[in-house]
Amino acid sequence: MKIVVTGGLGFIGSHTVVELQNQGFEVIIIDDLSNSSLKVLDGIQNITGKIPAFEKLDLREKDKVQDFFKRHHDVSGVIHFAASKAVGESVENPLLYYENNINTLVYILQELQQKPEASFIFSSSCTVYGQAEKMPITEDASIQTAMSPYGNTKQIGEEIITDVAKATNINTILLRYFNPIGAHSSAEIGELPLGVPQNLVPFITQTGLGLRKELSVYGDDYPTPDGTAVRDYIHVVDLAKAHVIALQRLLNKKNTAKVETFNLGTGTGSSVLEVIHAFEKVSGKKLPYKIVARREGDITSAYANTDKANTILGWKAEATLEESLASAWKWEQKIRK
Repeated sequence: MKIVVTGGLGFIGSHTVVELQNQGFEVIIIDDLSNSSLKVLDGIQNITGKIPAFEKLDLREKDKVQDFFKRHHDVSGVIHFAASKAVGESVENPLLYYENNINTLVYILQELQQKPEASFIFSSSCTVYGQAEKMPITEDASIQTAMSPYGNTKQIGEEIITDVAKATNINTILLRYFNPIGAHSSAEIGELPLGVPQNLVPFITQTGLGLRKELSVYGDDYPTPDGTAVRDYIHVVDLAKAHVIALQRLLNKKNTAKVETFNLGTGTGSSVLEVIHAFEKVSGKKLPYKIVARREGDITSAYANTDKANTILGWKAEATLEESLASAWKWEQKIRK
């Protein structure tokens, strides 16, 4: 079966392509290379022995999207990762986020609704919960006012998909994931941020190698045990496997609703300081860091209740925080050689 993966050269996308190919799917990657590299294709080939089809395409160009789906009319499903994803940047440049995260989604759905049936996996986020009132967060937790334009694009995206699914033959699973980290055990692919990393773990690994002078910890006055923000850090390969399971659920018509929603996390919250100390343990490096002011758009705490995914999808995150950090460190050391 032919599956399109948008943003397939990105961090989560590339790991999902590997898992899809390992399961025998024929994959076509769409990526505009704005935050990724063609070298990722080599990494995917080195792991799976097969190079996926690739098209450089900016999904904001509607005519190019239409042309793609005309040429690939036999696509069975789409996993949609392509999006801008930095909370801080979205606060500074909201229109970029609305254009890149909403327009692109609409253009893809417009093509899929013309098919007799289509399976669509949406890369959503725990940011839709805002600062949830209760931990751990279940799928039926109320959707709070978004804390950032990025979070808002995920909320709006989910609403658009839900409306479209009611009126079309598109079946969808919304995967709300928490904080993906780590890298493939082969160290052939991993997180490859361009410029200054917006996410904690690549900043930690770059600081560990001496590429950054010190790590900034945004706030130590949160109402948490050590005062730093708490997140649910999930290994990217565990996350990728969940996408394949969700896709198979739709293709095999096992879904019980047109739109299903699953949280993907470990179920355990770790503070920024706990992540730093866990990295120091696995790397043997002392990490220089300083406490700075909180960052606009950041919430206090978010970790998942994963019972629904565990039970219905039969999926569970397996890697520990230390294993995830060790894989990220192995990857960082390899790409800087």
